[in-house]
Amino acid sequence: MSHHGTGRTTHDGTGPLAGLRVLEIASMAPAPFACTLLADLGAEVLRVDRAADVDPETYTSTELLARGRRSLAVDLKHPEGAALVKRLAARADVLVEGFRPGVAERLGIGPEDCGAVNPRLVYGRMTGWGQTGPLAPRAGHDITYLAISGALGLMGPPDRPPVPPVNLVGDFGGGGMLLAVGILAALFERERSGRGQVVDAAMVDGAALLTTALHGLRAAGQWPGGRGENLLDGGAPFYTTYETADGGYVAVGPLEEKFYAQLLAGVGLADDSTLPAQHDRERWPELRQRLAVAFKERTRDEWTAAFEHTDACVAPVLSPWEAHNHPHNAVRSVFTESGGVRQPAPAPRFERTPGEVQGPPPVPGQDTRTALADWGVDAPEVDRLLAAAAVAQHPHHTVPHAQTGESG
Repeated sequence: MSHHGTGRTTHDGTGPLAGLRVLEIASMAPAPFACTLLADLGAEVLRVDRAADVDPETYTSTELLARGRRSLAVDLKHPEGAALVKRLAARADVLVEGFRPGVAERLGIGPEDCGAVNPRLVYGRMTGWGQTGPLAPRAGHDITYLAISGALGLMGPPDRPPVPPVNLVGDFGGGGMLLAVGILAALFERERSGRGQVVDAAMVDGAALLTTALHGLRAAGQWPGGRGENLLDGGAPFYTTYETADGGYVAVGPLEEKFYAQLLAGVGLADDSTLPAQHDRERWPELRQRLAVAFKERTRDEWTAAFEHTDACVAPVLSPWEAHNHPHNAVRSVFTESGGVRQPAPAPRFERTPGEVQGPPPVPGQDTRTALADWGVDAPEVDRLLAAAAVAQHPHHTVPHAQTGESG
């Protein structure tokens, strides 16, 4: 998809996005996640880290949201640092930044600055509140974005405060995933128009979007209760979790009558005429208590084995650190290993052009020389930028002269 004649590259990705060039201004969580998705699918992502973050004592990184790309360390407050970013933007298909609104413009690398040198550039902007609105200049985090989107108020039991769902719904589902979709849509539109555009991805927007179906259920009268009192939020005793004899948990979710019948058979309550009916909301607390007593009789793994070959929709609640051991995940290679660290594998799966983890995460500045060479900056110019402290190269990751063709 890239139409820039940039010459040799040492980062030939594999996957459906191979050939796409992305310039990522390093930031926190959601924007890096979007860039991870693009990198996993084969895009060449060059991460612009802060020159001040180059640490000679750090040799490797476990920042998995930086996997699969190279790191260029730049001082964005240095006039030549900002000029360099614009020069690289001229050769990129996509630029991604996660600053508060206005910061990129003040640095001289905003959409107008970069669009002037590359009208085809898709400029991805990741924020919590969005680029406009009264809260746009304010600080925030995942939990505050979820709060005003309506999503946070859905989560948790009815008699307790709302519970933040880690930072999965704001940062990642409603943030990074939304930005990645927006970037791909803008790239598709560019094929027709020949022009790039700004993608304004806000976590408030994304978190609200994820609640779309619930607004429909509410309008249809099928979401009548408050938090933790409905069909899919833990309110229903047949769509919740139960503690097992060993202190573990199982997830239970047989919504359909035929599947629910298999659940009752599995826990020995199929022939109990005193058991409340599945959809008798008034007696849900009683039904929940009966199921809780039943599930306490065996361990998590025993229940897993008991329901393994049924459609009762029962599964063990696994921690992220043991999920790779589940047979289904193992067969499908849901988790992989890169750089000695186990981590989730790229998704989704492609028939002809599968994605893959393109490499371990870099330490800041480890690829400054090689990346700039590949993006069209010659060795004397790199030396000059290093001498001016506009960029920085990690001292322990300098590649020998014979490999790169530049001075090391």
